[in-house]
Amino acid sequence: MENFHLKNILLFVLLLPTVLIAQNRTKVEIEQADIMQYDEAIISNANRLIGDVIIRHNAVVMMCDSAYSYIDINMVDAFGNVHIVKDDTLHLHADFIKYNGDTKWAEAIGNVKLINKSTILTTDTLNYDMNQEIGYYDNYGTVMDSTNTLYSKIGEYYSKMDKAFFKTDVEAITSNYTIISDTLIYEQQSGIAYIVGPTTIYDTKDTLESSYGFYNTKTEDIELFKRPVFKTEAQNIIADSILYNKLTGKGLALGNANIHDFENSMIIKGNRITYNEQQETAMVTDSAHFLLYSENDTLFLHADTLRTIPDEIPDENIIMAYFGVKFFREDLQGKCDSLVYWSKDSTIQMFRDPVIWNEDNQMTANYIEMTSLNKENQQFELQQEAFIIAMEDSTKFNQIKGRDMIGHVRSKDLYRIDVDGNGQSIYYARDDNGIVGLNKAQSSNIQIYLKDSKVNKIAFITEPDGQLLPLINIEEGEKTLSGFSWLEDIRPKSFKDIFTKQK
Repeated sequence: MENFHLKNILLFVLLLPTVLIAQNRTKVEIEQADIMQYDEAIISNANRLIGDVIIRHNAVVMMCDSAYSYIDINMVDAFGNVHIVKDDTLHLHADFIKYNGDTKWAEAIGNVKLINKSTILTTDTLNYDMNQEIGYYDNYGTVMDSTNTLYSKIGEYYSKMDKAFFKTDVEAITSNYTIISDTLIYEQQSGIAYIVGPTTIYDTKDTLESSYGFYNTKTEDIELFKRPVFKTEAQNIIADSILYNKLTGKGLALGNANIHDFENSMIIKGNRITYNEQQETAMVTDSAHFLLYSENDTLFLHADTLRTIPDEIPDENIIMAYFGVKFFREDLQGKCDSLVYWSKDSTIQMFRDPVIWNEDNQMTANYIEMTSLNKENQQFELQQEAFIIAMEDSTKFNQIKGRDMIGHVRSKDLYRIDVDGNGQSIYYARDDNGIVGLNKAQSSNIQIYLKDSKVNKIAFITEPDGQLLPLINIEEGEKTLSGFSWLEDIRPKSFKDIFTKQK
């Protein structure tokens, strides 16, 4: 007896969904037709409806030129100018629609147009779930609203949420951009396109590439993640994240970010870069560094803060570096508190305790300016308290001191120094057997010629006051000029040393 009751209970549980469906099942009703026929010879188990057909099913009203209304299976095949209206807000048009009253599922074929408020979806074939209010297509479709047009091969449109999901061969046309994507989600009300696959956003000037983020087509705010790239006519920006607004031109690049300026052969890097495309300005903080490259070498520069602004000359920039500046190139190293680089003539201006090292030479002054005269020749201007030191060995140093100096470099070698005002020099004189003594001289104007970073000849423009001291007679205090300071311990030995803070 107990087994009998258990079997009945199990049978009731299994049949319950079917019973509920049957209870909730609403029959498709024929509301109007000019002609209604039943002809087994044409089609069995269906009424043939012709002319001004209106069929109703709950909140769904279907109108068409003709239809087959099936008697036992609660389905309708509608032909010609088919128009479905749901809740007086959603309109579905097609050449043919197969509608299932039990599942509330519509299969629309031919010239399909779905209208929901201000959104229009067009395609050749659409499956629409009237219960969930979701439309599906897999053979190309277009979604349009008041401002944007989106195409894709595969798509899903959610009428209740006014949201569309696009997959494969996605293209979106906005007022400012064209978007090419693998996968895109679009919200009509907010105007936000969510990027969830490889995507390119571009206009006539700029291109953005990303695989994750969003673009607000109303506010023009763009937020991209997972190493996006922003390409302009003159430069590329890449970072872990990029935030940008088309209207203001303002942007923010975060995390291992860099700006590559192709026209000026330079790269700016940092963990935080704020920039303004319209004003052509940028500021870099957090591990900020600057690379100036050529075919033969690269200059690496680090500072707490870097700023770039446009020069008055088109396509030329000014780079400003603040606080704790250090730079390294194979033939040239330096440090100072702040620095300005002019791309128009590759001029570098160094302020506050500047130091430059070239081969065995160290140059200091209150202000230093370096100018590239051409590919082979450079010029150093040392202004106020200029001092140049060249190491002979670990205990001997050639020294030149004056009010101002100009150093001349050819093929990366310092070959001449012009001293202007209050010139003083100490250098170790040599003959074929080696060092013979220490030559000390004073003259208001001096020209020093070097070979292989060693003093080769000195020309005194005005009458010098000097003497040659034999090595045996040199006292320790006579080996250096006042203000002598050998700074080799803070000299960058590689590009990694530019990030080392001075103690």
